Amino acid sequence: MNFHAKHTQLIKSEAKRLGFLSCGISQAGFLEQEAPRLENWLKQNMHGEMSYMENHFDKRLDPTKLVEGSKSVISLLLNYFPSEEQKDPEAPKISKYAYGTDYHFVIKDKLKQLLHFIQEEIGDVHGRAFVDSAPVLDKAWAAKSGLGWIGKNSNLLTQQVGSFYFIAELIVDLDLEYDTPVTDHCGTCTACIDACPTQAIVDPYVVDGSKCISYFTIELKEEIPNSYKGQFDDWMFGCDVCQDVCPWNRFSKPHNEPLFNPKPELLEMTKKDWEEITQEVFSKVFQKSAVKRTKFSGLNRNIEFLKS
Repeated sequence: MNFHAKHTQLIKSEAKRLGFLSCGISQAGFLEQEAPRLENWLKQNMHGEMSYMENHFDKRLDPTKLVEGSKSVISLLLNYFPSEEQKDPEAPKISKYAYGTDYHFVIKDKLKQLLHFIQEEIGDVHGRAFVDSAPVLDKAWAAKSGLGWIGKNSNLLTQQVGSFYFIAELIVDLDLEYDTPVTDHCGTCTACIDACPTQAIVDPYVVDGSKCISYFTIELKEEIPNSYKGQFDDWMFGCDVCQDVCPWNRFSKPHNEPLFNPKPELLEMTKKDWEEITQEVFSKVFQKSAVKRTKFSGLNRNIEFLKS
């Protein structure tokens, strides 16, 4: 077994030990196919007010510009599918990824451990960890690394496990063995396109971010346009519709990351509890949660918008 193969095996088995669902590796370089797609998407203003999407265009497409001397992109998936969901069927809904502790902290910690392991076992390796907070096209890298294909809802889908997972990367200056992409298994299915409450999937594989419920409830800072009244399907933070209806998510299994377990009261809260939520309750229920991003005022705005 050559060095590259040996190092690759070491990294993949440590990723598994740290609780990652899977690990795929691809060669760091310019993402040729993504470049025109990203440019087109931005030109059509599908990023809405997410102006940060326009920044660092070249770095988004070429990790060697992001991490000096980088050779490999190690892509990792971490399951967040919950064992239980909110109890009251009439309560405003929270996207499943935000049930527990903010994933940025949970994953960053695991990535640091993985990088530390690589440095201990393999030697003087330099790299950076990314959890959707930097200009890295994580879905494109995960697909290139054979971890799944990008579906018609623009999420990464995997045959055995569906799509309820986070994607993260380590970009390192180490040559490794590279994986190959898998084929697309969406076929003629249009479940996600048909089910999207705001018709945000404007073409197969193209999501207009500025029409997406997740965008309105998390990214948009001002008032939600009135023309969307009654179209939110009770989502107050994020939206899981295009994942919930995806046939591949029949294979989702509950995660085993204790930090992703929600505070019990979050699942128990009724429609009335949410409509009467106070700053104090918000701070308690979402103590270390990604929901803090909208702040109390933002969540309140979303809950008010859901009232007919």
